[in-house]
Amino acid sequence: MKLVSYLKDGHDQVAAYIDGYLYDMENLHPDLPNNMSMFLNYWEESLSMAMGGEIMVKEGKISKNKGIACDDVQLLAPVPFPASYRSAHAFRQPVTAIQKNQEENNTDAFDQYPVFNFGNHHSIQGPGEIRCMPDHLINLDFKPQVAVVICKHGRNIRAEDAGEYIGGLMMLNGMKPGQLNNGGFNENHFSAAIGPWLVTIDELETYKVPAKANHIGSNWNLSMQGLVNGQQVSDGNAASMNWSFAEIIESASYGVDLVPGDVIASGAVGHGCFLSSNEQGKLNDPAYTEQWLLEGDTVEMEIEGLGKLTNQIVREEDDFSILAKRK
Repeated sequence: MKLVSYLKDGHDQVAAYIDGYLYDMENLHPDLPNNMSMFLNYWEESLSMAMGGEIMVKEGKISKNKGIACDDVQLLAPVPFPASYRSAHAFRQPVTAIQKNQEENNTDAFDQYPVFNFGNHHSIQGPGEIRCMPDHLINLDFKPQVAVVICKHGRNIRAEDAGEYIGGLMMLNGMKPGQLNNGGFNENHFSAAIGPWLVTIDELETYKVPAKANHIGSNWNLSMQGLVNGQQVSDGNAASMNWSFAEIIESASYGVDLVPGDVIASGAVGHGCFLSSNEQGKLNDPAYTEQWLLEGDTVEMEIEGLGKLTNQIVREEDDFSILAKRK
């Protein structure tokens, strides 16, 4: 099932995406909540009722007149108000490429257990414009990622049991300003886009593959591409995650409560961001010209089974620069 949040009468409204149309939850079942936060907090009951309503739409028992064309509304992030936001480091390749260029060799640390950064969960948005201050536009990068949302409270979750805490998968584009990223302290602090919808686990069953050797859980064989202004600049597959989401959840919940609405991202796929491709390019050619996002660029993420997420890079009207002030 595909779950969408969109703007309705000034509020976020959760709906089911079915064949290009959105069906508000009240049209699928009168007892369903009308926003994603409540839907996640009552996940098992809500999902069961919503899936029943989806079947009725497809069988013609609920009129298609109840649906709204997806193109006629403003889509929000599928989870508009996450309880928290973490970005993990699940893929080895970006870590290895950067460390080689910096003449470091800390890949052993990568193999110990999954690590992650906390991002600003208030910065989560959906498709559309990403507003950037002047300093954000210096070496601005994007990070194509897969993300999961937690649908059940848990603490000290074992990787073997983590699957039941995953509500679904969605795309996430973590924006990373190079000049305001001091050793990772401000990682993903100003914007991260998710969407266009949350795809529930049952709909992705045919894509499921075992986690890598000596790892626990499942991965998903989902091809991932990133395009800037229509030109493909990144390529990868979610199946290449070295750490599975089950293992990441185990690490994230170690001595910590996870709650419905927590969003956990995979980190950039190998060759997924400009930083990774720039570092690889410089390894092969010292004269390599770096690439970064520019004002006016359109960034598209496409992940098999999860749809397409499109964002535009725009400059804020405020020309204030922290970097210029400090010099």
